[in-house]
Amino acid sequence: MEVVAKILIAIVALEHLYILWMEMFAWETKGKEVFKAALPAEMFKPTKGLAANQGLYNGFLAAGLIWSFLIKDPQWQTNIALFFLGCVAVAGIYGAISATKKIFFVQALPAILAIIAVLLK
Repeated sequence: MEVVAKILIAIVALEHLYILWMEMFAWETKGKEVFKAALPAEMFKPTKGLAANQGLYNGFLAAGLIWSFLIKDPQWQTNIALFFLGCVAVAGIYGAISATKKIFFVQALPAILAIIAVLLK
């Protein structure tokens, strides 16, 4: 189960690195494709700075998950992974409630599955 937990943590971290890239560097191209139903096309340019800020936060989540791989103490490694996975899950649940239900499946569910795997390892 430990290998499954690490794979799921890595998937969540990679997803958040992708979100960082999209929101910070590709908001007016890829962001426009991804969020076309949620935001009118003319809003991408004026919201570029806001999206970049969100992207930075997603980068911090990814960094925390990657950091968990570098921690030698098993208990601290678990604690750090659970903390950052919990942050991702809460953000995904909030996004599902406040924006679109799709965010639950894309963001919260992978984090929740990773939490379960970490707790079962």
